[in-house]
Amino acid sequence: MCIMSREWNASVTVAAVIERGGRFLLVEEETADGLRLNQPAGHLEPGESLIHAVIRETLEETAHTFEPRALLGCYMSRGLSSRDQGDTTYIRFGFTGDLGALDAGRQLDAGIVRTVWMTAEELRASVDRHRSPLVIACVEDYLAGKRFALDVLHTHPTAVGPALAAVAPGAAS
Repeated sequence: MCIMSREWNASVTVAAVIERGGRFLLVEEETADGLRLNQPAGHLEPGESLIHAVIRETLEETAHTFEPRALLGCYMSRGLSSRDQGDTTYIRFGFTGDLGALDAGRQLDAGIVRTVWMTAEELRASVDRHRSPLVIACVEDYLAGKRFALDVLHTHPTAVGPALAAVAPGAAS
Protein backbone atom coordinates (compact mmCIF):
# COMPACT_ATOMS: atom_id res chain seq x y z
CA MET A 1 0.00 0.00 0.00
CA CYS A 2 1.42 3.36 -1.02
CA ILE A 3 0.49 6.47 0.92
CA MET A 4 1.13 9.62 -1.06
CA SER A 5 1.95 12.96 0.45
CA ARG A 6 -0.75 15.57 -0.12
CA GLU A 7 2.03 18.14 -0.63
CA TRP A 8 3.48 16.50 -3.76
CA ASN A 9 2.42 18.05 -7.04
CA ALA A 10 3.76 17.56 -10.51
CA SER A 11 4.43 20.56 -12.71
CA VAL A 12 2.65 20.24 -16.06
CA THR A 13 4.50 21.77 -19.00
CA VAL A 14 4.12 21.91 -22.78
CA ALA A 15 6.75 22.16 -25.50
CA ALA A 16 6.71 22.83 -29.25
CA VAL A 17 9.09 20.83 -31.43
CA ILE A 18 9.36 22.80 -34.65
CA GLU A 19 11.59 21.66 -37.53
CA ARG A 20 12.41 23.43 -40.78
CA GLY A 21 14.96 22.19 -43.26
CA GLY A 22 16.60 19.83 -40.78
CA ARG A 23 16.91 22.46 -38.04
CA PHE A 24 14.91 22.76 -34.82
CA LEU A 25 13.68 26.00 -33.30
CA LEU A 26 14.98 26.55 -29.77
CA VAL A 27 15.11 29.37 -27.32
CA GLU A 28 18.15 30.39 -25.38
CA GLU A 29 17.09 31.45 -21.91
CA GLU A 30 18.55 32.79 -18.69
CA THR A 31 18.32 30.33 -15.80
CA ALA A 32 19.86 30.02 -12.34
CA ASP A 33 22.43 27.74 -14.04
CA GLY A 34 23.26 30.23 -16.82
CA LEU A 35 22.13 30.27 -20.44
CA ARG A 36 20.23 27.11 -21.38
CA LEU A 37 18.56 25.78 -24.53
CA ASN A 38 14.96 24.67 -24.61
CA GLN A 39 12.12 24.22 -27.03
CA PRO A 40 9.51 26.96 -26.82
CA ALA A 41 7.98 25.61 -23.63
CA GLY A 42 6.35 26.51 -20.37
CA HIS A 43 3.80 25.76 -17.71
CA LEU A 44 0.13 25.01 -18.19
CA GLU A 45 -1.84 27.88 -16.67
CA PRO A 46 -5.20 27.65 -14.89
CA GLY A 47 -8.15 27.71 -17.27
CA GLU A 48 -6.31 26.67 -20.45
CA SER A 49 -6.06 23.46 -22.42
CA LEU A 50 -2.73 21.83 -23.27
CA ILE A 51 -3.13 22.92 -26.90
CA HIS A 52 -3.83 26.54 -25.95
CA ALA A 53 -0.83 26.44 -23.60
CA VAL A 54 1.63 25.37 -26.31
CA ILE A 55 0.24 27.99 -28.72
CA ARG A 56 0.60 30.70 -26.04
CA GLU A 57 4.08 29.62 -24.92
CA THR A 58 5.39 29.51 -28.49
CA LEU A 59 4.09 33.02 -29.16
CA GLU A 60 5.47 34.38 -25.88
CA GLU A 61 8.93 32.84 -26.34
CA THR A 62 9.46 33.17 -30.11
CA ALA A 63 6.98 35.89 -31.24
CA HIS A 64 5.68 33.34 -33.80
CA THR A 65 2.25 31.84 -34.05
CA PHE A 66 2.11 28.05 -33.82
CA GLU A 67 -0.45 25.55 -35.07
CA PRO A 68 -0.11 22.19 -33.28
CA ARG A 69 -0.64 19.24 -35.62
CA ALA A 70 0.30 16.24 -33.46
CA LEU A 71 1.26 15.14 -29.98
CA LEU A 72 4.76 13.65 -29.88
CA GLY A 73 4.36 12.14 -26.45
CA CYS A 74 4.14 12.63 -22.73
CA TYR A 75 7.41 12.86 -20.85
CA MET A 76 8.39 12.90 -17.20
CA SER A 77 11.56 14.06 -15.47
CA ARG A 78 12.66 15.38 -12.13
CA GLY A 79 14.79 18.37 -11.26
CA LEU A 80 15.03 21.59 -9.33
CA SER A 81 12.25 24.07 -9.96
CA SER A 82 13.36 27.35 -11.50
CA ARG A 83 10.61 29.01 -9.47
CA ASP A 84 11.52 27.91 -5.94
CA GLN A 85 14.55 25.58 -6.36
CA GLY A 86 12.47 22.74 -4.88
CA ASP A 87 12.59 19.11 -6.00
CA THR A 88 9.98 18.99 -8.78
CA THR A 89 8.55 16.31 -11.05
CA TYR A 90 7.83 17.67 -14.51
CA ILE A 91 5.27 16.18 -16.86
CA ARG A 92 5.78 17.53 -20.37
CA PHE A 93 3.43 17.23 -23.31
CA GLY A 94 5.45 17.57 -26.51
CA PHE A 95 3.74 18.83 -29.65
CA THR A 96 4.80 19.33 -33.23
CA GLY A 97 3.17 21.52 -35.81
CA ASP A 98 3.51 24.50 -38.09
CA LEU A 99 5.33 27.69 -37.24
CA GLY A 100 3.38 30.69 -38.42
CA ALA A 101 3.88 34.40 -38.83
CA LEU A 102 6.39 36.42 -36.85
CA ASP A 103 5.12 39.39 -34.85
CA ALA A 104 8.34 41.42 -35.23
CA GLY A 105 7.23 44.04 -32.72
CA ARG A 106 6.47 41.54 -29.97
CA GLN A 107 8.85 41.32 -27.01
CA LEU A 108 9.96 37.86 -25.97
CA ASP A 109 9.17 36.55 -22.48
CA ALA A 110 11.41 37.70 -19.63
CA GLY A 111 14.53 35.55 -19.56
CA ILE A 112 14.41 34.59 -23.24
CA VAL A 113 17.60 35.90 -24.85
CA ARG A 114 16.99 34.78 -28.43
CA THR A 115 15.72 32.08 -30.72
CA VAL A 116 18.16 29.76 -32.45
CA TRP A 117 17.88 27.03 -35.08
CA MET A 118 19.97 23.88 -34.51
CA THR A 119 20.39 20.53 -36.23
CA ALA A 120 19.79 17.28 -34.36
CA GLU A 121 23.55 16.72 -34.35
CA GLU A 122 24.15 20.13 -32.77
CA LEU A 123 21.50 19.38 -30.17
CA ARG A 124 23.03 16.00 -29.34
CA ALA A 125 26.44 17.67 -28.96
CA SER A 126 25.06 20.30 -26.56
CA VAL A 127 23.03 18.27 -24.04
CA ASP A 128 25.00 19.89 -21.21
CA ARG A 129 23.33 23.19 -22.20
CA HIS A 130 19.77 21.84 -22.34
CA ARG A 131 17.27 23.18 -19.82
CA SER A 132 15.91 19.67 -19.37
CA PRO A 133 16.76 16.12 -20.46
CA LEU A 134 13.36 16.19 -22.17
CA VAL A 135 14.63 18.57 -24.89
CA ILE A 136 16.56 15.84 -26.70
CA ALA A 137 13.93 13.18 -25.85
CA CYS A 138 11.29 15.18 -27.73
CA VAL A 139 13.59 15.70 -30.72
CA GLU A 140 14.48 12.00 -30.89
CA ASP A 141 10.78 11.08 -30.84
CA TYR A 142 10.12 13.63 -33.59
CA LEU A 143 12.93 12.15 -35.70
CA ALA A 144 11.60 8.62 -35.05
CA GLY A 145 8.28 9.70 -36.57
CA LYS A 146 6.20 9.46 -33.42
CA ARG A 147 2.94 11.32 -33.89
CA PHE A 148 -0.37 11.01 -32.08
CA ALA A 149 -3.59 12.68 -33.19
CA LEU A 150 -4.50 15.69 -31.08
CA ASP A 151 -7.88 14.13 -30.32
CA VAL A 152 -6.16 11.73 -27.89
CA LEU A 153 -6.22 14.73 -25.54
CA HIS A 154 -9.54 15.33 -23.87
CA THR A 155 -10.18 18.60 -22.07
CA HIS A 156 -13.34 18.54 -20.02
CA PRO A 157 -15.15 21.92 -20.06
CA THR A 158 -14.62 22.28 -16.30
CA ALA A 159 -10.86 22.55 -16.94
CA VAL A 160 -11.21 25.67 -19.07
CA GLY A 161 -14.48 27.01 -17.77
CA PRO A 162 -15.50 28.85 -14.62
CA ALA A 163 -13.71 28.31 -11.33
CA LEU A 164 -14.32 24.88 -9.80
CA ALA A 165 -16.18 26.42 -6.86
CA ALA A 166 -18.85 27.59 -9.30
CA VAL A 167 -19.28 24.12 -10.82
CA ALA A 168 -21.99 21.81 -9.49
CA PRO A 169 -20.80 19.31 -6.85
CA GLY A 170 -19.38 16.16 -8.39
CA ALA A 171 -18.92 17.71 -11.83
CA ALA A 172 -15.13 17.64 -11.59
CA SER A 173 -14.84 13.92 -10.80
